[in-house]
Amino acid sequence: MTDTGGFQDDDFWIEFYDFLFSEQRFTQAEELLAGSPLLAFPAGARILDLCCGPGVFATPLAAAGHRVTGVDRSEDLLGRARDRAAGSGVEIDYVSADVRDYRPGQPFDVVLNLFTSFGYFEDPADNARTLDTMYASLAPGGTLLLDMAGKEQLAGRVTPPKVVRRGDDLMVQTDTVLDEWARLRSDWVLVRGERVTRAALVWFVYSAVELRQLVREAGFERIEVFGGFDGRPYDQDAERLILRAVRPA
Repeated sequence: MTDTGGFQDDDFWIEFYDFLFSEQRFTQAEELLAGSPLLAFPAGARILDLCCGPGVFATPLAAAGHRVTGVDRSEDLLGRARDRAAGSGVEIDYVSADVRDYRPGQPFDVVLNLFTSFGYFEDPADNARTLDTMYASLAPGGTLLLDMAGKEQLAGRVTPPKVVRRGDDLMVQTDTVLDEWARLRSDWVLVRGERVTRAALVWFVYSAVELRQLVREAGFERIEVFGGFDGRPYDQDAERLILRAVRPA
């Protein structure tokens, strides 16, 4: 039996990579970029993909002609991202950095933080620092796009445990509500033959109202909330919590 750490531990990303980043997920990202009005950016936009992982969105964005920088703290994921960019024939500036402290040399037109990559620091002040990074990384008038599973969606699917198979491998994910719905704990068990790997993630979960307030406190304006990448309203039919905001000019 093996125990790995949380999102800050490369062992976690290595062990669970196939379940987190299947080829289907890369294909879905390409389809979203091709059809989503929220991901339609001006030609040649300077885009920062914060918590970029293995380049799920960075690679197709670069292929579309945008100038892309990806930031992540996982060396393993950045290595995979660089390999994918090279295999796709695109140039992306990948940077190993802590999102709380990263400051670019030049400002960006767009900052992306996608697939529930926000809220994982134990201290709420550190999550606020991440928003400060997003603000500081944008040029005046630049756009922030935050995408996550909202508290409203999570409330409907905390139970039962999620079971996923990849070939002969089996992964079981069990979620537990903490602190009166302030946070969620996700326990992962991966079975590969006779080897069992366990990991746990704890992160803050946000309703649309809570996330809007955090972003406003970080200095953003013109805040909008959507229920999906197609721009649908954030209501009972919402699939995601997507927030778009602007750094004031």
